[in-house]
Amino acid sequence: MKSLLMASAISAAIYGSFFAAATSANATDLDAMKAEIAKHQRVPEFVAAGEPFDATNCMKGKKILSVPFSNSIAFVNTVMEAMTTAAKKVGFQFDQYKNSGQHSQWIQGIQHGINQKYDLIDLFAPDLLSLVPQAQEAKKAGIPVVASHDGGFDQKRPDAFLSVPIDYQKAGELEAMWAITKTEGKANVLVITALDSFSSEAIVKGVKTTLEKCGDCKVEYVNVAVGDWSSRIQPLVQAALLRNPKMNFIIPTYDDMARYVVPAVELTQSSDRVKIATFNGTPAILDLVRRGKIDMDIGENLDWIGHGVIDAEMRIVCGLPHIKDPKIPLYIFDKSNVEAAGVPAKASAGMGDAYVEGYKKLWMLK
Repeated sequence: MKSLLMASAISAAIYGSFFAAATSANATDLDAMKAEIAKHQRVPEFVAAGEPFDATNCMKGKKILSVPFSNSIAFVNTVMEAMTTAAKKVGFQFDQYKNSGQHSQWIQGIQHGINQKYDLIDLFAPDLLSLVPQAQEAKKAGIPVVASHDGGFDQKRPDAFLSVPIDYQKAGELEAMWAITKTEGKANVLVITALDSFSSEAIVKGVKTTLEKCGDCKVEYVNVAVGDWSSRIQPLVQAALLRNPKMNFIIPTYDDMARYVVPAVELTQSSDRVKIATFNGTPAILDLVRRGKIDMDIGENLDWIGHGVIDAEMRIVCGLPHIKDPKIPLYIFDKSNVEAAGVPAKASAGMGDAYVEGYKKLWMLK
């Protein structure tokens, strides 16, 4: 999904090799981890990312264009719908440059934003490194280009971009905490990541730093490029389970990977000993949590994401302080609460709606 050049840099920076032996011998604070997990199983409260402002007045006559990664992805379309809804509440023009994920289309989208004199161009997860020249051109034209939901708080972006990050590192920490606590500090884990996705850097950092706090845990990392998930994940997992009969947890860092992990676990007859913890809260994967095929999935409220991104980008257009943390919460689903997401599960369901009134007040809407 992202640049392969970035992937090699991430690999060297995070763990050097895809395979690691036992983690460091630090004492494992299981109680602290269990408390952190419990905190993320409470329905989220709204936390304002900045001071209230008169959004309708400052956005009057303004317009934002979003160039998403690909409109063929349900996750992307759901967030785009949320951003459209948020813009309508405030009363300004929000448009999409719809595309199928082609690099040439992203370039065309940015150029369209420049030609049509938009006040801000939002890039919802395209490959930033390949779009630096276009972002620089927009910047010269006085149009900020904002990378939204693209990566973690501490990840470095090219200077041509502003960003609205998400706490991907926390997601990785929670994935690892779940495996550690459910095995009482004796997790033997396979972590599947995709280093061609920019946000993987932050997620894997969270997983790695947390597992390093577990003195009796073991971990093995394997990288599978996004385009290879459907062909490579299942055989890799099957081989790992057969090679290591003590493996008891698998962490597919993104939950769409889990679609190929589940059959591998079942075919190797490992379901009794091997559990799965993952991240994104995709409805189809939440259904697998409800059916007992997956132990845990960390969800994001996509409607909340859309409102949070719009909030941050309106502040940029209005000349207000840049929001470095949009305060988008993470919510842990397991068998105890997953039915709140619906049967079958629905996007953004089961994670509370405090943000609806929260943003209304924050934007001073009547």
